[in-house]
Amino acid sequence: QLQLVESGGGLVQPGGSLRLSCAASGFTLGYYNIGWFRQAPGKEREGVSCISISTGNTNLADSVKGRFTISRDNAKNTVYLQMNSLKPEDTAVYYCAVGGGTYYCKSGASAYDYWGQGTQVTVSS
Repeated sequence: QLQLVESGGGLVQPGGSLRLSCAASGFTLGYYNIGWFRQAPGKEREGVSCISISTGNTNLADSVKGRFTISRDNAKNTVYLQMNSLKPEDTAVYYCAVGGGTYYCKSGASAYDYWGQGTQVTVSS
């Protein structure tokens, strides 16, 4: 069964950190791109970061640049989103998604074909 499962969300205070995991099963991530997206109530889905697994090229949205980092653990077939210096405006459901591998990963949702279930991140004091 092909699966992408996000985990690691929760409630964190402003300035805190969370690490989200996107665990793939049923396929190997090596030939694909992985994107992280988020969606807050009433807002459009926003691309946060992406990684081309084969090349290692990454992209981060301006809103998270310098605070978030995307990475892969090859042995665990898992992609992580390390989120530091969290702000209340980071509150959203975070999704990972898989798309066809390219040299540079794509930030648009249309480039991704299979989506995880999402994990809630709430940043509040």
